[in-house]
Amino acid sequence: MTRSAAPAQTDHSSPGFTRRLGTDRPVIKEPVWKPEIPFYFYTGGVGGASAGLALLSELRGNDVLARRAWAAALAGAVASPALLIADLGVPSRFLNMLRMFKVTSPMSVGSWLLSAFGPATAVAALDAWTGLVPPPFGAAAKGAAAALGLPVTTYTAALIANTAVPVWHEARAELPVVFAAGGATSAGAVALIVTPGRSAGPAWRLAVAGAAVELTAVTVMERRLGELAKPYHEGAPATLGRLAKALTLAGAGLAAARGPQSRGAAVGAGALLTAGAVLTRWSVFKAGSRSAADPPATVKPQRERIERGETAGAIRVELRRPVAAE
Repeated sequence: MTRSAAPAQTDHSSPGFTRRLGTDRPVIKEPVWKPEIPFYFYTGGVGGASAGLALLSELRGNDVLARRAWAAALAGAVASPALLIADLGVPSRFLNMLRMFKVTSPMSVGSWLLSAFGPATAVAALDAWTGLVPPPFGAAAKGAAAALGLPVTTYTAALIANTAVPVWHEARAELPVVFAAGGATSAGAVALIVTPGRSAGPAWRLAVAGAAVELTAVTVMERRLGELAKPYHEGAPATLGRLAKALTLAGAGLAAARGPQSRGAAVGAGALLTAGAVLTRWSVFKAGSRSAADPPATVKPQRERIERGETAGAIRVELRRPVAAE
């Protein structure tokens, strides 16, 4: 008669265990997205938020700002799928994503959002600039574009948070706020640049408020991430992030202090805020690549969730040869 010895428990935190699992090498692949994607994050934000700004401005009787905001929304609606297709390589890959609608897939939802947002925004901009669209259709298009604008602004945050990249996935509560506020900042900044005189008043208020929320959300995100925020404090992401914060703060300060009185200050503030918004998205993008290449950043959060009982995990043990009984 034989019996097996009880399997010995393994210390999962030991360096030896880490080496045996191969976690001294990246556990997940780095994102393979091209440089078009950070700009895609930006254009989606400026397009979606500009549609909301345009509709509200029109309802308040500010047609000068409304027309320019609709133009900015249309520019974002055209640029976003173009950048996405450039990343995918061929247009057919984008069209393939429209063959089905999967509510649990941010990519599927986002593709359909872009496909609906573009035509609605085109009709809305045509109506705002020419008045040639019959009233019921023009009003419906403007309402649809504004309603679709918010998810277009934020769905890219859900898209990257749905990946296994630690610095994105663990910030899934803050990233939508960062992107929404960044979209508002971007829309206000573009409107500041292209809208003359007092008509730009709502634009500078939106830009300043969006910048304040964006800077706060980024700070909260980095602090809550704790050790996982290391990519935001090293290398290219850190440089881009610091520059983005400085430009955003400078642009918001200039817009608040001089934007309403000086056309030159408004344009300068808009340019600073635009640069800050683009660099913020580049910082998030680059931080994802560095985070994916860091094995402990991937393994540690998963292990902590298993220990807290939030997710199930496999129990790894070291097997020994059966020991014969006397």
